[in-house]
Amino acid sequence: MQQLEQTLKTALQAAAQAVFNQQIPAASLVLQPTRKDFAGSFTLVTFPLTKAFGKGAEQLGQALGEWLKANEPAVADYNVVKGFLNLEIADAEWLKLFTALSQQPAGAPVPFDGPKNVVVEYSSPNTNKPLHLGHLRNNFLGYSVAEILKATGATVTKANLVNDRGIHICKSMLAYQRFGQGETPESAGIKGDHLAGKYYVLFDKHYREEIKQLEVEGVTTEVAKKQAPLILAAQTMLQQWEAGDEEVMALWHRMNGWVYDGFNATYANIGVDFDKFYYESGTYLLGKERVEEGLAKGVFFQKADGSVWVDLTAEGLDEKLVRRADGTSVYITQDLGTAELKYQDFHYDSSVYVIGDEQNYHMQVLRAILQKLQKPYADAIYHLSYGMVDLPSGKMKSREGTVVDADELVAEVVAAAEAATLEKGKTEGLSDEELAGLYHTLGLGALKYYLLKVDPKKRMLFNPAESVRLEGDTGPFVQYSYARISAIRRRAVEQGVADVTDFSQLTELQPTEQELIQQLAGYAGTVAEAARTFSPAVVAQYVYEVAKSYNRFYTEVPIFGEADAVKKAFRVALSAKTAATIKASLGLLGIAVPERM
Repeated sequence: MQQLEQTLKTALQAAAQAVFNQQIPAASLVLQPTRKDFAGSFTLVTFPLTKAFGKGAEQLGQALGEWLKANEPAVADYNVVKGFLNLEIADAEWLKLFTALSQQPAGAPVPFDGPKNVVVEYSSPNTNKPLHLGHLRNNFLGYSVAEILKATGATVTKANLVNDRGIHICKSMLAYQRFGQGETPESAGIKGDHLAGKYYVLFDKHYREEIKQLEVEGVTTEVAKKQAPLILAAQTMLQQWEAGDEEVMALWHRMNGWVYDGFNATYANIGVDFDKFYYESGTYLLGKERVEEGLAKGVFFQKADGSVWVDLTAEGLDEKLVRRADGTSVYITQDLGTAELKYQDFHYDSSVYVIGDEQNYHMQVLRAILQKLQKPYADAIYHLSYGMVDLPSGKMKSREGTVVDADELVAEVVAAAEAATLEKGKTEGLSDEELAGLYHTLGLGALKYYLLKVDPKKRMLFNPAESVRLEGDTGPFVQYSYARISAIRRRAVEQGVADVTDFSQLTELQPTEQELIQQLAGYAGTVAEAARTFSPAVVAQYVYEVAKSYNRFYTEVPIFGEADAVKKAFRVALSAKTAATIKASLGLLGIAVPERM
């Protein structure tokens, strides 16, 4: 595609020189896709040239178009709509482009002038509760961004920082210690992460009751929140944990083990993976060393109560606590340690943090502190900030137990995919095992596509029923398009359609064939743009457009009803290349494709 665009740009310069004895300024020599309601494939906007050329926009377009049609073989025709010169490309050029696309090896790196050694940190769950809908958007974003960067030839490490320590973990542990009565995932019949989440909710329930009781006794709400016996006991447990108390550590290991088993089952079910796990219990001590370093350098300061702070008012960020008065660490402490550990391990030139936009301030603070500490990796930190996922009932709150559980949601969407597929009657010839696999593939495809097709920065509302539809801008629609082509390829083999790579005998293409070739040629540019913006939504929009174009082609152009053997072979080859492009694009989103539906 780039070569074709360069050919047109060179020809436009030649036309300007021949007709007007002038050069088109490089900034104005920008070709864009022609609008679908006009004939053509590429458009040059001539309005910016009117002053330099001393001609009207329409007159300019007519003169340039006439010269191109007469002198440039790649241009078959042109039309001018006010200040827009629309160029129609010769069929021979499209066939040449398709031949080049067909010869490209699968998985060849996409040209991209970006980072070459990247760590993408995502998921980052807390070990006091199971994954929820918000975690799903995080996991899918992180996995997809990593795959997109890999497609550019970058070395990518998928990292998961597990929040396995801190006051929130102690809350679950304390509630289990007080109210658990020896319950286990096996005895309860639930996953270990769900069991830990149960006690996190239980802590909050009893904590609220204690606050209310103190309020009845005349204590203000703010004081009651700090003096409730449960929160004081949780703070004591955190101090015991940092001191290595044997009983507390045993409980911590036991409950975290349950949670990890649960997380691993969920990760396997949703199809995400990691190359490296970090644990806050293993990074916070290094973070404390950075606090001491900051004090020694005068970057941090200590208050009278012994707490340690950093003044970031000059950076517009206010003062920030980096170590509590009792000596225990806060979130930013372990983040300082983790950033250094990741750099020691991988010497990255880009470290991407996939974290919700509620933590924008926190990430600004982290980067600012590392810059003040003059760390060589400070400027390599990039926060991929994404919007929260809402439900019709509002924002999720895990403390109150109203969170949408990831495992339950996946099961719900898979069931919805099954219902939608059965309604369409598209299950002929598949065994029960194949059907179960198909429903899971479609359900996860629906869920991932729905969460990834929205720009990461935007807050979004999730609608499970809408996500599994087989029509419209959905994952199953794109997956169905792939399955349709798979059926065509199988039929082509059965009918002995020749595997042709030389299409020089073809003299003309249908408009839908031209459109499809142009879109397939846009794959590399799409991946590069998605990598540049860290946005899987760019890929989702692209693959949806490819699927739509293919379905138009399939509806309007005969394949097996075509009498000309070369045309038939070309259309099968075009279908196969489309399938490969859909599969590769969906693969970047972490979505599998079904061979049959």
